[in-house]
Amino acid sequence: MDTASTYDDPAAVGGHATRTPRALATEAVHAGRDDLARQGLHAPPIDLSTTYPSYDSRAEAARVDAFATDGADPSGPPVYGRLGNPTVARFETALARLEGTEAAVAFASGMAALSAVLLARAATGLRHVVAVRPLYGCSDHLLTAGLLGTEVTWTDPAGIADALRPGTGLVLVESPANPTLAELDLRAVAHACGTVPLLADNTFATPVLQRPAGLGARLVLHSATKYLGGHGDVLGGVVACDEEFAGQLRKIRFATGGVLHPLAGYLLLRGLATLPVRVRAASASAAELARRLTADPRVARVHYPRLGGAMIAFEVFDDPHEVISRVRLITPAVSLGSVDTLIQHPASISHRVVDERDRRSAGVSDRLLRLSVGLEDVDDLWADLDVALGPL
Repeated sequence: MDTASTYDDPAAVGGHATRTPRALATEAVHAGRDDLARQGLHAPPIDLSTTYPSYDSRAEAARVDAFATDGADPSGPPVYGRLGNPTVARFETALARLEGTEAAVAFASGMAALSAVLLARAATGLRHVVAVRPLYGCSDHLLTAGLLGTEVTWTDPAGIADALRPGTGLVLVESPANPTLAELDLRAVAHACGTVPLLADNTFATPVLQRPAGLGARLVLHSATKYLGGHGDVLGGVVACDEEFAGQLRKIRFATGGVLHPLAGYLLLRGLATLPVRVRAASASAAELARRLTADPRVARVHYPRLGGAMIAFEVFDDPHEVISRVRLITPAVSLGSVDTLIQHPASISHRVVDERDRRSAGVSDRLLRLSVGLEDVDDLWADLDVALGPL
């Protein structure tokens, strides 16, 4: 059994809590919803309140003071929507369970989540970041441009330890990487980080295929817009981490306002329920498409991770823009992780903001296409790709 975590069942054994192992698929369905049946509910409620009444202003002041001290979730009823929301909290609980961390903190987007991590480290005077390319293009740009006052040293995995210095606050990696699907040995990377926190972007793999926290990463980042939501209809980001770091992130979120909307929290929680099924089905189709593309003379090179997954990158001999113009079933659009298959040209869109020399040195060639495989029949997808690739 693929065990994601354990959970407390306060109703078991005469009211005493027990620790019961649950498989990932079970956790995906039930985490964040364990209390619903006892409340006479089946679907989790959506709490859209921005503020919450209280007749005890002294108690409110004490709770706000406590939050300001360590960023812990205020006990009792909610206070204000920017400080926390019950629907969003359900999603955070569920994602933390799936990633095997103590906590998770959700944001309005993946970039808002990464920004909060950088601000949290900078607030302690640790502005230096060590990073490994390739990363998602906007993550690369955020670091390179120093928009949040950070300084970045780019290195390969073997150079991480040498790149660290007293002011280093974070090591940032993505594996499999966007868009080349390059893979890192996260356990070895975490070892090289020493006491510096490692942030691993797990957007492509999801906790279905990989749990970086169990490999030594202190922080696990997701653009929840992608596989966690899974239907191309919600923006969100989340960081899974220990409770101490979660408190820092909650304070940043409160101060900067990058909160996740409750409706988005509801949709993301709903998306988690089918995450294992979607990822495994799409991964099976992706593996088959990668096999066919590898054997196709119109394709120069195929990138598909040993880990598996639903993402493929491939380089073509023909003009990649013409390939995109000829798809009909596949959707030519940025983003990934949806139930429908998407194709895009990274050098033109997702990684356009990265300097051309840096882009190419990271393996993002001008002939590279990125395919996010969805849930369509694999033969229908291949028929569309076959036409799009042009005549043999």
